[in-house]
Amino acid sequence: MSIASTGRRKRKPIHPGEMLREDFMSDYNLNVSSLAETLGVSRQTINEVLRERRAVSPTMALRLARFFGNSPEFWLNAQRAVDLWEAERAYKKELSSIHPLTAA
Repeated sequence: MSIASTGRRKRKPIHPGEMLREDFMSDYNLNVSSLAETLGVSRQTINEVLRERRAVSPTMALRLARFFGNSPEFWLNAQRAVDLWEAERAYKKELSSIHPLTAA
């Protein structure tokens, strides 16, 4: 049995750091220091997420979900989409040599 690949995005998905920066922090009038203090992490950690240089970890997803009242899956699914998009492009040549298994 083979599972057909669903159409992959041509554009990079939005990083959770961009969502945090553009949607959540501005809507709630937060700055890096106040968010870091509230979440119990360093300002550097928040800055790295906001600048899309750090992935949202499961622990960070739990912290963000608790604070903003949404789910950790929201944050992790956004991160997963970015990770898969980047991996697909990084390993495109290697992946092209792997052919789907077909049933006899």
